[in-house]
Amino acid sequence: FAAKKVLIVYAHESPASFNAAAKDAAVAALTAQGCTVEVSDLYAMKFKAAATTEDITGGVKDAENFSYAKEIKLQEKLKEADLVIFQFPMYWSSVPAIMKGWMDRVLGCVLSLFAHSLLSVQDKKAMLSFTTDCPESVYSDTGINGDINVTLWPLQNGILNYCGFQVFAPQIFWDPATGSPESRSSMLEGWRTRLFNFLVDDLLPFLHLSSHWFFL
Repeated sequence: FAAKKVLIVYAHESPASFNAAAKDAAVAALTAQGCTVEVSDLYAMKFKAAATTEDITGGVKDAENFSYAKEIKLQEKLKEADLVIFQFPMYWSSVPAIMKGWMDRVLGCVLSLFAHSLLSVQDKKAMLSFTTDCPESVYSDTGINGDINVTLWPLQNGILNYCGFQVFAPQIFWDPATGSPESRSSMLEGWRTRLFNFLVDDLLPFLHLSSHWFFL
């Protein structure tokens, strides 16, 4: 798989974090392959998790048949991307609130616009890349947090697959905060190597939901 345009949706407040290093490694590796990479740094953008009237500029275009998705342009970056990578630290078995807000607002618009044949992501791919604050054993069948695949089901299937993305298997950085500098370097090197060797076989075998979409 070779993506020409990549959007990285990045959520971490510190440029000195491992997540920042993972984001930078992805930018460098993908750019080296000739990809155009755009980063939406949600904290730097002061992205608001909740939808507000401030999102609408230039006045409401169609007040009688109001559609938030049609009135804003948050989805413009997504339209151009072949691959979307979500880079974040796992909080409470999910994404940070600021990234959940991005999913609510931007991907919510995708569903609304698809219903009106204005936007589809069915040819686009997406993946989660994230850090945990505990070792892999904690996210196992016998670990206190249970199987990581169960944890990720609402994100990967309930959001990404439901929107129509083809979903790559996640990139998981297990507890980098307590690892040695050598182990963190090894994690980043493994990430760079994977980005140079994306395969269709890396896609998760979700049931495609496009033929079963419904809208309230």
